[in-house]
Amino acid sequence: MPNPYFRFKQFAVYHDLCAMKVGIDGVLLGAWTPVLKSDQNILDIGTGSGLIALMLAQRTEEAHIDAIDTDAGAVKQAQINVNASKWNDRIEVYHQSLEEYAARNTRRYDLIVSNPPFFVSSLKAPNQARSMARHAGPLTHQQWLAYATQMIKKTGRICFILPVVEGLKCMEYAHELELFCYQSVYVHPKPGAAAKRLLLEFGFSKREMQVSALTVETENRHQYSNEFTTLVKDFYLKL
Repeated sequence: MPNPYFRFKQFAVYHDLCAMKVGIDGVLLGAWTPVLKSDQNILDIGTGSGLIALMLAQRTEEAHIDAIDTDAGAVKQAQINVNASKWNDRIEVYHQSLEEYAARNTRRYDLIVSNPPFFVSSLKAPNQARSMARHAGPLTHQQWLAYATQMIKKTGRICFILPVVEGLKCMEYAHELELFCYQSVYVHPKPGAAAKRLLLEFGFSKREMQVSALTVETENRHQYSNEFTTLVKDFYLKL
């Protein structure tokens, strides 16, 4: 899928400076994540370029957003992107692991989002930075979810995007943590193709899960579907 050109002009700079580019998964999570007017504190775990934090800042009026990542290069780029945005007074970027941050943090969040490392047991990519971004390292997805659970309010929500197999396992982990899945969206790259990603929303309140699907492209490559266009149009320069 093509990398989009955002209304965040600083991302054009990010493309030139960093080996890892803005991905469609982050775009999906940032645009899809349900945001409430009452959301005052948001945490972005594994922020990378800062994409999702910036998208959520654009979608909220006053929310404070903390963004953490273990990769020093990613944190540097995220800080550049945040500083260049008009939301720099509402976003704080931290170079910390999830374990460190959870141990020191005293804030409870209304919303936690994460585009976590994807594959737990698949072959590692040759490039170390790319491998770190795509593969679960010392922490499993269950541990990521458990740490997030510790830091949200009882009324808070947690939103992830994962490959389908890992996402279904994450739903099992959530049950063990007494979390309920509010929404699961199967993301298909094009009509007739198998779903590649799951968008997931979790919380503590018991409710019936809403299951839906979203298709990114039409039959013609690089042409977006109407539903995808509607979802992300506020973040594209051209669509």
